[in-house]
Amino acid sequence: MNPPLIFNLDSLFEQAGDQPATLADQLASLLQAEVGQLDYRQFPDGESYLRIDSPAAGRDCLLVCSLHNPNPRFLPLIFAAEVLKELGARRIALVAPYLCYMRQDKRFQAGECITSRHFASLISRSFDFLITVDPHLHRYQSLDEIYGISSKALTSAESVAQWLLQTVQKPLLLGPDSESEQWVAEVARLANAPFEVLEKVRSGDLDVEVSVPHVQQYLDHTPVLVDDIISSGRTLLQTLEHLQKAGMKPAVCIGTHGLFGAGAWELLKAAHTHSVVTSNSVPHPSNAIDLSPALAKGLKQWLQG
Repeated sequence: MNPPLIFNLDSLFEQAGDQPATLADQLASLLQAEVGQLDYRQFPDGESYLRIDSPAAGRDCLLVCSLHNPNPRFLPLIFAAEVLKELGARRIALVAPYLCYMRQDKRFQAGECITSRHFASLISRSFDFLITVDPHLHRYQSLDEIYGISSKALTSAESVAQWLLQTVQKPLLLGPDSESEQWVAEVARLANAPFEVLEKVRSGDLDVEVSVPHVQQYLDHTPVLVDDIISSGRTLLQTLEHLQKAGMKPAVCIGTHGLFGAGAWELLKAAHTHSVVTSNSVPHPSNAIDLSPALAKGLKQWLQG
């Protein structure tokens, strides 16, 4: 049987300042897969042109696409999956280390679109399998509730803990809210480190109040703020301010998915931080935690199925 094909959709959307989108190449090496070739461009009127330049008939095809800034990525992604079907691909997997449209999981006001369900329905029509990392499963128990295809949701806890063990001495892990407790506790267990969970009250997109735990016994530790997503960064920034007032060392900020909206990257670097670190789920200069071994392990199970 021919080796699987991996298509690097992230390379189509690289922005200035991004890390090179190497996740697809790393996965190709770990899976002994072939890197597929495609040609993509936009016509002057904004419509897309896409051509697959690798033989796909009878082969498993993996489309690697981190779904931050999802709207301009969605149509090229769907077009690639659909043309691979037409070319006779055996199965098609979406490798989306960051999975978008998971937050709107309830109709809070009359007339609101529950975008998580509709996005899942659209993806499920074009793919056979989905693998992602730390999706925002708040009111959903699993991806199976909204996706109509086989899926696998990995956790970054082991990858984060491994990075901590290699990099930070005497860490104190801090979760931003009660929702994060289970995940932060697991990272702390794997890194053999203590942890505390903060409480926050959000009264608007950029208005967040944070309570700080009693940290006097941890003044000789390096605080490590751990969250699944760094978006506006306001919760982290307010927490850093409180930690500085409490006399704690500059903190390490870790986010599995670094979205960095509203100037968060620059603000965090200028705050009471030792470093700001993310995984390579979203290409960014802060990438330091490699998810490719975990993704490759999950994909091997699917490829052998």
